[in-house]
Amino acid sequence: MDFDMPPEDDPRRSEIRRWLADHPGASMAEIAEAGYVVPHWPTPWGLEADPMHQLIIDEELDRAGIRRPGGIGLGWAAPTILAAGTDEQKQRYLPRILSGEDQWCQLFSEPDAGSDLASVRTSAVRDGDTYIVNGSKIWTSGGHQSRYGILIARTDPGAPKHRGISYFVCPMDLPGMTLEPIIDMTTAHSFNQVFFDDVRLPAENLLGQQDDGWRLTKITLSNERVMLSSAGSLWGAGPSAADLIELVRTDGAASDPLIRQRLAGLHCEAEVLRLNRLRTLSARLKGQTPGPEASIQKAMADEHGQHVMALAKDIVGANGMLEGSGPAGPLPEDARTSVTEITADHSRFPDVDPVWHYGFLFSSALTVGGGTFAIQRNIIGELVLGLPREPRVES
Repeated sequence: MDFDMPPEDDPRRSEIRRWLADHPGASMAEIAEAGYVVPHWPTPWGLEADPMHQLIIDEELDRAGIRRPGGIGLGWAAPTILAAGTDEQKQRYLPRILSGEDQWCQLFSEPDAGSDLASVRTSAVRDGDTYIVNGSKIWTSGGHQSRYGILIARTDPGAPKHRGISYFVCPMDLPGMTLEPIIDMTTAHSFNQVFFDDVRLPAENLLGQQDDGWRLTKITLSNERVMLSSAGSLWGAGPSAADLIELVRTDGAASDPLIRQRLAGLHCEAEVLRLNRLRTLSARLKGQTPGPEASIQKAMADEHGQHVMALAKDIVGANGMLEGSGPAGPLPEDARTSVTEITADHSRFPDVDPVWHYGFLFSSALTVGGGTFAIQRNIIGELVLGLPREPRVES
């Protein structure tokens, strides 16, 4: 791995700093128009930045305290629309995704099609200039707050299961759509089950070609797993191992040798994940395709997040069984904010301690969302290690 960050006087840094100085208090729309939200994208959306230039932009925006939009819209929907959308679809949807004006959700999983996503049964039948959609989707994060969803539905029931699927942009306020809240054990309303009863979806909302949706679904899923394996304990958000170590360092709990040993383990896990990310970036800088390190990153990151939150609870002993418990002391403002963004009701988690309590309860989801830990290990075993494929039992 060859990884050296450019110096402070790098002209690319200077250019970004000049732009920020010339645009004090710039809106996210202005930042998006400058190409800084997705700098690696082609113009007019981005700057066609190489990975190092992109990393420089990330650093400079972080220094300026600028938090770019994220979530399903920017991370999953936008790259798929960029890859397969018409010019009209790009102009309609992308500007408001990049500016953070529109929130999006994902309408993929079904009660009988989770990890085996190609078994979706929700149907979309062409009827003139609309598709009539029937079925249900589940685990729709933020669906009740979203303007649009990315939807996959079966348009050819007679085709093999990986074919005959189409990909749509679905407004979340269409007649015939019903959202039923799912309250998880954090007590937050993050998820929904969505029911479609003869929903008429305009044919112009088809993304790509009819029956070619599985190819686009794989684009979305590849971006999903990259996003969910980002730095941070809760899918790139929330307090990190470094945050926990800093809290423990200041409150005296580090005097316990067992706690110190577990903290050292967390530090080692975090460092391995950091180096693995840099190894992937180094490969991209050399024009190479990332190797096995990209496949194992999410599997490692999910368990690391659970380890961080479990130790935070264990540190406070029996009090860890109480709501609102967690290591005492201030967290960085960005850590507090990023965790509360996961919840539907931000006001429920205004202080430091509830953040850790919420994070502990939420961490159970890490090894399920975006592909279960078992599926991830199957992928690694088959595609990375070359082991025999898991038996496929089709009903």
